[in-house]
Amino acid sequence: MAVIVPSRRVRKTPFTPGVEAAGVKAYTVYNHMLLPVVFESVEADAAHLKEHVQVWDVAVERQVSIKGPDALRLMKLISPRDMDRMQPDQCYYVPTVDHNGGMLNDPVSIKLAEDHFWLSLADGDALQFALGLAIAKGFDVEIVEPDVSPLAVQGPKADDLMARVFGDVVRDIRFFRYKRLAFQDTEFVVARSGWSKQGGFEIYVEGSDYGMLLWDALFAAGEDLNVRAGCPNNIERIESGLLSFGSDMRRENTPVECGLGKFCNSPEEYIGRAAIEAQLRDGPPRQIRAVAISGDRIHSCSEGWPMLADGKQVGLVASAVWSPEFQTNVAIGMVDRSHWDAGTVTEIATEHGMREATVQKSFWR
Repeated sequence: MAVIVPSRRVRKTPFTPGVEAAGVKAYTVYNHMLLPVVFESVEADAAHLKEHVQVWDVAVERQVSIKGPDALRLMKLISPRDMDRMQPDQCYYVPTVDHNGGMLNDPVSIKLAEDHFWLSLADGDALQFALGLAIAKGFDVEIVEPDVSPLAVQGPKADDLMARVFGDVVRDIRFFRYKRLAFQDTEFVVARSGWSKQGGFEIYVEGSDYGMLLWDALFAAGEDLNVRAGCPNNIERIESGLLSFGSDMRRENTPVECGLGKFCNSPEEYIGRAAIEAQLRDGPPRQIRAVAISGDRIHSCSEGWPMLADGKQVGLVASAVWSPEFQTNVAIGMVDRSHWDAGTVTEIATEHGMREATVQKSFWR
């Protein structure tokens, strides 16, 4: 069986010893690092996540630190989000686009100070994009990848576990807000966020040496909560309509096509503004939709499946899997305007043959 050989280009994380001790069964490569994708099984991991609490190694969410007098000017340039509204303790979802409005990344930004932001990245080399713009514009900013590795705590018991390690103050953190909380002789940014709809937190661990100290502390505190190692789960995230950059949406898609138009509200000039404003005004030619697919259980969709009507392609399904909870194959599709209405039936061309697919009114959770 082929394996991934770690190197300086495909790195382990500060939590990898804990992940491997917990019995990780598979990795993918994300931002040049190892990202766990399954422990017991995708189905069992999803069921546990919905009932208990998991600790996720998401150090692959690399940070781009933008600091200096022109930090806010650069942030306004790279995203259609209105950055002036961002509060000092807030996290912002900030689609990052090119000159045609195409998605380059969809990071979460953390505002550390008026002149200091982190971009917590999806899979993509956004540091070079930000650095190139800063150099071209002559902005007075420092752009680096700091030694910061997020660790997520997700699931309905996340508040209880986090309170045992950081104190009851974690219960007061509002959604997409953060506090700096003490851990041993340091402190971390702790945000109420994460790539699941089950609720939880992301801990921005500054300093790799603290990685396993925090990992072990969480597991010691959560034994009676049935805490387990976990990872972003394909079943739960498709049921929830959580989009994966590079799969469900790519550079050929605008934020409006991805259903992210509400985040395109900047009153100032930004890269790609003309294209995005045209779609906000006239509507996009295609858009993300929930899709149910008939037939036998689907385990994954790795290549993308064309959606067909009368022999013509009218969309693309890039994520699909069987949902034990909802007893159907759940999917995310980028669907043409002509066929995106709820109840529209199309065909999906899979490697297992043609399947009937029905556009849904909304995602499952």
